[in-house]
Amino acid sequence: MHDFGFRACTCVEQSMLGGAAHLLTFAGSDTMSAAYYVQHVLNGGRPVATSVPATEHSVMTAYQSERQAVMRVLDEYGKGVVACVLDSYDYARALRDVLPIVAERQVRDGGVFVIRPDSGDQVEAVLMGLQAADKAFGSTLNSKGYKVIRNASVIQGDGVTLDSLERILDAVLNAGFSAECVGFGMGGGLLQKLDRDMMGMAVKLSSITYEDGQTRDIMKFPKQGSSKVSLPGKFSVHADATQNGAPVAYRASHAPSDPDLLQLVYDCGPVPGHTWDSFDAVRARLDDQWTRFPKIARAVSDDLLDYQKLIHDRQEQRVNDGSAFA
Repeated sequence: MHDFGFRACTCVEQSMLGGAAHLLTFAGSDTMSAAYYVQHVLNGGRPVATSVPATEHSVMTAYQSERQAVMRVLDEYGKGVVACVLDSYDYARALRDVLPIVAERQVRDGGVFVIRPDSGDQVEAVLMGLQAADKAFGSTLNSKGYKVIRNASVIQGDGVTLDSLERILDAVLNAGFSAECVGFGMGGGLLQKLDRDMMGMAVKLSSITYEDGQTRDIMKFPKQGSSKVSLPGKFSVHADATQNGAPVAYRASHAPSDPDLLQLVYDCGPVPGHTWDSFDAVRARLDDQWTRFPKIARAVSDDLLDYQKLIHDRQEQRVNDGSAFA
């Protein structure tokens, strides 16, 4: 999945944060702000993001003809991987009239030409590109009997969602092509159409110490919104060996003896001397945990859930007798 999302973001900061999150699991990105931030701020100067030379509609329409635009791009980058958007005027005609000329040039130079549709029905556009590329470039069969196009592929970056991605891949396989013939990109849907509610994430106060030294464990429990109940007290998080190391939250006073996975990084300011892991290290850890952890895991210990009920009952009593509103 290639990141095309920079121009869809409301600000540069959002593109950096969302683009960096994308780079934890993918490498392809045209979001330069995130690529620079990850490389030079989070990863000690070591690059993470990759991309290829590619055109967009302003480049294609600046030339007198689409053929001229494509040939100019191939003059510069034809010996490597290069992508061209081909729907500036008539996608079907570009596939028919321009692609055969491209194929002759690319096969000669050894490069790879990536066809990019950007309008119309997504499934139809991808299949049109694959069928035209198969005719112009030829293909071989892989070990599973699917066609792999020589020196060409298709990338779909228009309106991609999880649902449309699945529909496209089903159609590609049903047409006899390997999934490796198709790449995907996302713009606004990748970096813009996300929020904390989608992830079910919130940060709440769980314990407070007053000026007189008294500590009170507290929690939120809206009577009309049980899904927004929070956890009380101070926590520690530990790897659960019974769940292949998946993290489980415990009461800090009743935690296992193994190291706490939570690290204090900010306490009225950044914690002096704290060293952050490199981006490469986080990527490697995520890759390991993604394959190792169960798809569904117990995230909260039984003891903490029991304590949550205790605090809930105590606070509910204060609500019922009115002292919570006094």
